[in-house]
Amino acid sequence: MKCRKCSQKAVINMRQHKLGLCKDHFLEWIPQQTQRFIEKYRMFTPEDNILVAVSGGKDSLALWDILHRLEYKADGLYIGLGIDGGSGYSDESLRCSQQFAEVRGLKLIVVDVKERYGSTIPELAQKTARGRDKPCSVCGLSKRNIMNRVARQQGYDVLVTGHNLDDEAAVLFGNTLNWLGGYLQRQSPVLEADHSGLVRKAKPLCRFYEREMAAYALLRGIEYIYEECPHSVGAKSIYYKELLNRLEADRPGAKLHFYLSFLQAKENGLFAPPEIETQDLKSCVSCGQPTTAGELCSFCRLVELDYAVSR
Repeated sequence: MKCRKCSQKAVINMRQHKLGLCKDHFLEWIPQQTQRFIEKYRMFTPEDNILVAVSGGKDSLALWDILHRLEYKADGLYIGLGIDGGSGYSDESLRCSQQFAEVRGLKLIVVDVKERYGSTIPELAQKTARGRDKPCSVCGLSKRNIMNRVARQQGYDVLVTGHNLDDEAAVLFGNTLNWLGGYLQRQSPVLEADHSGLVRKAKPLCRFYEREMAAYALLRGIEYIYEECPHSVGAKSIYYKELLNRLEADRPGAKLHFYLSFLQAKENGLFAPPEIETQDLKSCVSCGQPTTAGELCSFCRLVELDYAVSR
């Protein structure tokens, strides 16, 4: 296949767009499209201070690279989860993140969960009934709290994550299968700060396929951690991705159509407002972030429980 723009040999064929591009034009196309999505969904402006949540993986590092090329003011945040699984997963992901920032002269904020809260994520998960077999729910809860807290305390206007189309479609598929109305209502390229303890969140890569981001990272020479989290084995999200990949193979563009049709349905008023209104939220007395019940949010209760058990 030849590049549509210059007739040189294409390095990627994006079947959903019927578009093949050479290396140079693909590496131009990705930032151009990212800028288009940023403007379309009103994610942020060049004047905003942006915090990029980085994991050492291809998507988050590629996103940081793109924003840097587009000359946005973007710093990185890495959260050390203390996940090993015999592979040194957290150590390697931290190394990739630090190397990326150092080479480009970018600022990387590192929060080590063990150092800050006294326990790793797997250790914190052991204190809960749901987390003893898999720490994923505790991991997600902890990352959301820490990311929001750092962004708010250090004055960032928006927190961005590297969720790609495959991620968004898999989440949408799972929520639709179970008709989780509250989650469907909140899924969006932009999540507004609807409470004083929250910061604005955005997903600039939400319309890019995972293979496109992998190709971008490879062609840009970005070193990233290839291994999946050792606790992700058997995750429903991976199963949903496999099912959607089968559909995509037979119908190129199916995932993109599924996601964009959902966003259009939301815009047309298909979904009712979320059950929990913002006025029902309280501020956690410890971290200031919103919670629906009690004085402490779920994360602070978890940390307090861990401290009590450890004494």
